[in-house]
Amino acid sequence: MPQIWLTYDELAALMNCDAAGARRAAVAIGLDRRRSRDGQTRAKLTPPLMDAFLERILREHIERDLAVCAGVLRAKHEQMATQPAVMAPRASAAAG
Repeated sequence: MPQIWLTYDELAALMNCDAAGARRAAVAIGLDRRRSRDGQTRAKLTPPLMDAFLERILREHIERDLAVCAGVLRAKHEQMATQPAVMAPRASAAAG
């Protein structure tokens, strides 16, 4: 199973608290913690925390994609509003 290790700052963003609160929570719920080569301590997420983390990432991507689509739609609407309306040719009686 893949592992996700977060710094206390990253964990704090997931838990909506500060880094000190994330550290206390990591200790309280018994998350594995290790100091990385970069000097920062990281906590290994449990499966429920991994789900929450991945859901947050997915939600952020969806919101960003929706914002891009909305911008494209607005631009197309503005473009169409500035162009004169063109009527579709009527079908002739002979064609039918």
